[in-house]
Amino acid sequence: MGQTAHVSADAWTSAETVVAALSLAVWLWLLLARGFFWRTDVRLPARTEPAVWPSVCVVVPARDEAAVLPASLPSLLAQDYPGRAEVFLIDDGSTDGTGALACELARRHEGLPLTVASPGEPPAGWTGKLWAVRHGIGLARARGPEYLLLTDADIAHAPDSLRGLVSAAGTGGFDVVSQMARLRVESLWERLVVPAFVYFFAQLYPFRWIGGDGRNGAGDKGTGKKGTRTAAAAGGCVLLRADAAERARIPDAIRHAVIDDVALARAVKGAGGRVWLGLAERVDSVRPYPRLHDLWRMVSRSAYAQLRHQPLVLAATVLGLALVYLVPPAALVLGLAAGRGATAVPGAAAWLVMAATYLPMLRYYRQPWWLAPLLPLTAFLYLLMTVDSAVQHYRGRGAAWKGRTYARPDAVPEEG
Repeated sequence: MGQTAHVSADAWTSAETVVAALSLAVWLWLLLARGFFWRTDVRLPARTEPAVWPSVCVVVPARDEAAVLPASLPSLLAQDYPGRAEVFLIDDGSTDGTGALACELARRHEGLPLTVASPGEPPAGWTGKLWAVRHGIGLARARGPEYLLLTDADIAHAPDSLRGLVSAAGTGGFDVVSQMARLRVESLWERLVVPAFVYFFAQLYPFRWIGGDGRNGAGDKGTGKKGTRTAAAAGGCVLLRADAAERARIPDAIRHAVIDDVALARAVKGAGGRVWLGLAERVDSVRPYPRLHDLWRMVSRSAYAQLRHQPLVLAATVLGLALVYLVPPAALVLGLAAGRGATAVPGAAAWLVMAATYLPMLRYYRQPWWLAPLLPLTAFLYLLMTVDSAVQHYRGRGAAWKGRTYARPDAVPEEG
């Protein structure tokens, strides 16, 4: 029996070492072969202002946004844009006076003309946001714009934001130019969770692979193959060429998408369009997430949709998160406690690589370096949020947002 116990202990030790080494190997691959996702230098690409500025219509879907509109809508009305531009705010069944407040803000602030409209309740098969976007695009098309700027009601734009987006799209020949707005980071939970949210997004959708043509900030040379497959956008700020929207049937083709920004980019790219996504410098979200509960809802409402509502994909994701983010600190602690350097060393190395790749995002968000070693804790929170997202889905409360719960896509009736 003693010999059997010894063999079992040796097997357990070997397994620990193998798992720790595997985690380190994954981190080395992420560091070097995942499109340098951890770098934060993908900003608006090189651009030249056009001789004749194209017309733009700004579409803002809004549902119960009275709390944030005073900090966001005036920034859109104040855009310093040399061409013709106007704003359409689509009030998606608000109960807090969002539409009336928007009209009042337009009266108080001179600038771009504002139209406030309401599409009514969305029909079956549509999310409320995309139904509002559809109504806004319909109104905008009567003006014949060359570009549509789809932006959320909580996004504040610097005065030259629209100029930069249009210049970048024209210079680079992009059909979509999207910027990941800088989210608010003030409360303790925002500091812990928000930078990691953008870090994880970039890990899923490396920005350099999205453009994929080797231009300045648009993609790395040699990644064109991956660039053609990878598509994503950030829904808070999407400049979309109007004719590309028609070719891709936006938003009808993605009418039931909960993660609508990624779906939009895929639809445009699938129709032959070119997409660019990067981090914003002068586009900010003013929506607060002061409590963990607020952030939990933000992530869990769409996490299981990201996994296509597949239990096996959920299980693989949980195991993957554990291997990549939880094994390194566990291997280090267990290895040190048991005096097993073969386990502790790869665990420490993997944790070090993890923290090092997180530092650029923390600098972008102006956060202290000591948050980097806490990334395993944040990843564990995201793991729990993802599992909770699946639990809520099977309880019939998945993808719930502002009083609406959306069905999974395969439960949505197709249009005739």
